[in-house]
Amino acid sequence: MSSSDIFSIAGSALNAQDMRMAAIAANLANVDSVTKPGEAPYRAQELVFQAAQLANGNYGDGTNAPDSGMPDSGMPDPGVQVMGTVQSNAEPTRSYNPGSPYADADGYVTGSNVNQVDEMVNMIDSSNAYSASVAMMQQASRLDQQMISSFQVT
Repeated sequence: MSSSDIFSIAGSALNAQDMRMAAIAANLANVDSVTKPGEAPYRAQELVFQAAQLANGNYGDGTNAPDSGMPDSGMPDPGVQVMGTVQSNAEPTRSYNPGSPYADADGYVTGSNVNQVDEMVNMIDSSNAYSASVAMMQQASRLDQQMISSFQVT
């Protein structure tokens, strides 16, 4: 594995965690949102990650990818890809508040399905993963610098 692969993998991880943090921020911003009767409440967004295929046709775990090609076949860089977002399937919250203008005929207000504690845990996890990727890039850079300096004539 070349050092450019290391930076590509770490860079894709940084990008994925940045997108994850944006989804977490949107979820936390809507934690207390409510809807009018008959409207769909905000549903928490969750990212779907997938390992990116390596140029040699492997996924990095030794398994072969279908239709693997040569390094110049246009395969994506190694690392992680964000395949998209999905909405959480957790039930929306319902609270009894008959005085609210958003209450239904039974006096219940429907709110988002965002769990603030889960989102905070996800934020800590994402922050740690981001920090680990930065540390890996810094270490790879130090190793590259040491290798370059070892070839310099004094």
